[in-house]
Amino acid sequence: MTVREQVRLSVYRRFAYDGRPPTVADLVDELDSTSDSVVACLQQLADERHLVLRAGGDGLPQIVMAHPFSAVPLGFSVMGPRTLWWGGCAWDSFAVPHLVPDTPSVLVATQCPACQRPHAFQVAKDAPPPGEQVAHFLVPAARMWDDVVHACANQRIFCSPACVDDWLASEQLPCGYVMDLETLWRLASHWYDGRLQPGYTRREPADAREYLESVGLSGPFWGH
Repeated sequence: MTVREQVRLSVYRRFAYDGRPPTVADLVDELDSTSDSVVACLQQLADERHLVLRAGGDGLPQIVMAHPFSAVPLGFSVMGPRTLWWGGCAWDSFAVPHLVPDTPSVLVATQCPACQRPHAFQVAKDAPPPGEQVAHFLVPAARMWDDVVHACANQRIFCSPACVDDWLASEQLPCGYVMDLETLWRLASHWYDGRLQPGYTRREPADAREYLESVGLSGPFWGH
């Protein structure tokens, strides 16, 4: 297994089981590697869109996101039986129980961006949570990686389509894509399959036509 793949697996598994990413020093110790090698692998993984990085105060990269996990709050918390995560977005928050072993369900908590009403969902592997709420995605699939943190921060859950309209008007933003909770759950349920295993190949939302159509998503927003 290459050092790059060892780094990728370590990052994802640390997030999955600890709720936080490893530091460069953690990876150096775990993999018996060098700082230069680990930093080079992290940058390669970021270039390949597996990770989102930022510069730390020590000049070394820090891991901000490794979808579906986030090291920074973006509107969601996800509580499992033993671990608490920041959810990267509505999509990623609903994906966690499908990806993390021994986590049959999670409690996803968030707040409507329009009216600040709190919402909590018991998200399980076997069926979507009930609810009349909707998810709104602002950034089209083809542009999500232009600024992926911004795109994720704007994949939110609202009380209703009316709250989406109110928020868009107040922010002077165009409508993106609105889906119900069942569609959101289907989208999240198998998107990250295999991400904690060696040899994972990531999907690009703009290219994953067959998968997206299978969960009920198509049209220009999704690049199809």
